[in-house]
Amino acid sequence: MNRRDMLTGAGLLAAGWCLLGKGPRGRAAEGKPLRPNIIYIMADDLGYGHLGCYGQKEITTPNIDRIAAEGIRLTDHYAGSAVCAPSRSTLLEGLHTGHCYVRGNRRLPVEGNVPIPAESQTFGKVMQSAGYVTACIGKWGLGYPGSSGDPTRQGFDHWFGYNCQRQAHSYYPTHLWRNDKKVMLRNTGGKGKDYSHDLLTAEALTFIRDNHKKPFLLYLPYTIPHAKFEVPDLGLYADKAGWSSTKKAIAAMITRMDRDVGTILTLIKDLGIEGNTLVIFTSDNGSAGGALHQLFKGSGPLRGCKGSLYDGGIRAPWVARWPGKIAPGRVSAHVSAFWDMLATFAELGGAKVAKETDGISIVPTLLGTGKQKAHQYLYWEFGRARAVRMDKWKAVVNRGKLALYDLDKDIGETTDLSGGRPELVQRVKAILASAHRGTGWTTWKYTSPRADDKGSRKPGRAKRRNRRKGTSG
Repeated sequence: MNRRDMLTGAGLLAAGWCLLGKGPRGRAAEGKPLRPNIIYIMADDLGYGHLGCYGQKEITTPNIDRIAAEGIRLTDHYAGSAVCAPSRSTLLEGLHTGHCYVRGNRRLPVEGNVPIPAESQTFGKVMQSAGYVTACIGKWGLGYPGSSGDPTRQGFDHWFGYNCQRQAHSYYPTHLWRNDKKVMLRNTGGKGKDYSHDLLTAEALTFIRDNHKKPFLLYLPYTIPHAKFEVPDLGLYADKAGWSSTKKAIAAMITRMDRDVGTILTLIKDLGIEGNTLVIFTSDNGSAGGALHQLFKGSGPLRGCKGSLYDGGIRAPWVARWPGKIAPGRVSAHVSAFWDMLATFAELGGAKVAKETDGISIVPTLLGTGKQKAHQYLYWEFGRARAVRMDKWKAVVNRGKLALYDLDKDIGETTDLSGGRPELVQRVKAILASAHRGTGWTTWKYTSPRADDKGSRKPGRAKRRNRRKGTSG
């Protein structure tokens, strides 16, 4: 059996017993699982090569590196897509881009993005059903305020942040949203006193403090290091000789986010919940192109960047820490993806997954106590491009041409082996033919602007701009 199909760990039943214990949320004598708090932190456009634990030498990320050192680091974890909105759709819904609702980024005539349907199964709803208090704090991108895709209608008891991806390009926005209320900030023209990242962190810390005595799930999709490259101070990079102002700003932003990850780790320790809290850190897609990609080798050894279905656009850093449950210093090559998170959270929380999911729980990989079930394949579609990952093999289809790579020997996807492996090419083609299912996303139309959305553009101008499908986000 291939090494990626086997990991040290117990099967799902054994993994469940490993969660039993004494404490405020369950007793071994009663046979109830000790359900962990879950903090899922997601950066925006952070590449596979931007963290110290993945080989970065110039940007300081001691707290995220600490999560890897004191927990587990996955080398072959994948984001849901090569850009923001569809990647978040796969994450929330537990479905790959052949099945999830949102398949790309798209402009709307008002603040916000195409909403996922009201009946969507999300990990927020799943965890609510298991008695968890849930929060989303950060960047949403899956439905404009008041729509079916509003976070408060998709499984989150508390919501604070950017609803619209386009507005999240600036760290000094005029407003953010708290539940259904617009929170005005002391910013104008992209400048001001309220740095959004700091506000997100403060809100997250408050949520943890307020809910630490009951099981909670915090989804924290930060916007760093997505451009614009704005930061209140350059910190330890201010005097870097030979560095451009852009390079200093990027490094300072990532280190600032790392600092706040450390603040969260300190808080859960001070509250006495460190041993019952799973902390995960990842990114929504590969490194954005331009300065973020070029100045720090954001994709590391991988080919491509954001917007591409080569691994540089979709393979993501992923580290997790859970003292006493995840053994420190572990590295796993288990092939996993965003759509695995719903199944994983559900198993950890003892929740029922009522609807279809493409995900497989990675609890055995985390706990290291049994056999981990493996995917037969991972699948992506983005525009006309397609990609398939099957064990060590990766196929990419661009402009109708299929290329096949052996990632064990060629992580940079440089040598096309499709000519010599016709049986694998046929297998990929079969997956391409079966993995896609239609979605209303492509034909969905916005019809009724919110009367109280004073930030919306005028309808005439909006209609003209809506003819274009944006790829930023």
